[in-house]
Amino acid sequence: MANPLYDTLFGRHAGQDTVFLHLPDGGTLSHDAFLRRAARMAHALKDLGLEPGDRLAAQIEKSPAALALYAACVQAGVVFLPLNTGYMAEEIRYFVENSGARLLLADASRSDTLAPVAAACGAGIETLNADGSGSFTDRAATMPDSFDTVPCDTEDLAAFLYTSGTTGRSKGAMLTQNNLLSNARTLAAYWKLTADDVLLHALPIFHTHGLFVATNTLLVAGGSMIFLPKFDLDRMIARMPQATSMMGVPTFYTRLLDDPRFDRALTRHMRLFVSGSAPLLAETHVRFEERTGHRILERYGMTETNMNTSNPYDGERRAGTVGFALPGIDLRITDPATGATLPQGEIGQIEVRGPNVFKGYWQMPEKTAEELRSDGFFITGDLGQVDADGYVSIVGRNKDLIISGGYNIYPKEIEMFLDDQPGVLESAVIGVPHPDFGETVVGVLVPTPGGQPDLDAIQTQITTSLARFKHPRKLVILPELPRNTMGKVQKNALRDRFGDLFNSA
Repeated sequence: MANPLYDTLFGRHAGQDTVFLHLPDGGTLSHDAFLRRAARMAHALKDLGLEPGDRLAAQIEKSPAALALYAACVQAGVVFLPLNTGYMAEEIRYFVENSGARLLLADASRSDTLAPVAAACGAGIETLNADGSGSFTDRAATMPDSFDTVPCDTEDLAAFLYTSGTTGRSKGAMLTQNNLLSNARTLAAYWKLTADDVLLHALPIFHTHGLFVATNTLLVAGGSMIFLPKFDLDRMIARMPQATSMMGVPTFYTRLLDDPRFDRALTRHMRLFVSGSAPLLAETHVRFEERTGHRILERYGMTETNMNTSNPYDGERRAGTVGFALPGIDLRITDPATGATLPQGEIGQIEVRGPNVFKGYWQMPEKTAEELRSDGFFITGDLGQVDADGYVSIVGRNKDLIISGGYNIYPKEIEMFLDDQPGVLESAVIGVPHPDFGETVVGVLVPTPGGQPDLDAIQTQITTSLARFKHPRKLVILPELPRNTMGKVQKNALRDRFGDLFNSA
């Protein structure tokens, strides 16, 4: 019996001296050297008592060693649980306890804080630092550099990823080998990645985007990565001439565009720029194409499904959309109240079905049943529509839908209008409690650099452009919108901040 995920991503590269990782210091790491490091780690996991199916939680900085740990878990049949490096001890306690992790790996700088957390949850703790040092590394260094890969089935669990938990406790999405492998194969083919590709990788690897989209897809293609610990503008610009492709969040692209060194000459060797994890402003699309001659490719995915849709590699990459459902994935738009499929062009909840869709939420059968239908469709919680040409657009989260005086209001429509107003860089529209209407609309505006929106003029323009029930009752200005580590606007934080605006109305 084979281990499909390990064999496809890693095992087939065994013995190859070809470059896998281009390191920040200018050095390189071959596929073979990487796999030998991972094998020693797999032995260390076994030595620590972990068995196939056990969970390993890791709150560690991005590094070649951190990536090798992922490979080691796959080879040993251990379920990999990467954790955001920004989480605090109490948050880590929940993830370790909920997942039943047998081992927690942490940076040595946090080990004193996290050791009691691990002990309280019945887990061991080892250290693994950004420079590759640590107690786990020391243990692995004494181990053989080959490991008998643990046989696994395609439906065996490979990873847990916890959702952000903006509406309650985070849920552990259970991802199988086939969930990850099918999506990586699909993306590699759809984006035409090959062994000649060099991916500029500056994303974190505790998240779907950096670990399963960027890394897994590149491994399927057999290419190499310029592996940067984080986004650093100078490093990105210095290394871009050696790259052919890049995956990033919108912030990466806006920061690059703010630097005059980022131009057509710098990007002439690039083949593909991909953006995701948060919507990209239409203005960024325009500026990017004018500056470089490249059109950014936007796609859409989530923790529970990896990638669902993508703008085409060949063909029109349409700004404001996330393209078409990927091959092998079904997508439909349904009525949130009834579940009935809606006609093309109408706004409803997005549901997807395919080999990419997760197995369910760990120890939450009721929540799994709520969001995974009996016919295999997953209710994403996103609101969207499909236009006449088949392009999918995301208009917001179901929980962000505003119901004011009985009318359904979709924030994206108002945000698109506000974003086009003079002096406005971007906006976020939220619903807040109102004594008469239940909810009402508030628009949060971020000024352009050196600009200042004229709120009275915008309100006047609104009266001639939007139906009255959609009018924001209040416009406020903030220097920036609150975002998570992947650049996604945190509307729950805005609702908390401005929720009392009309309490005395």
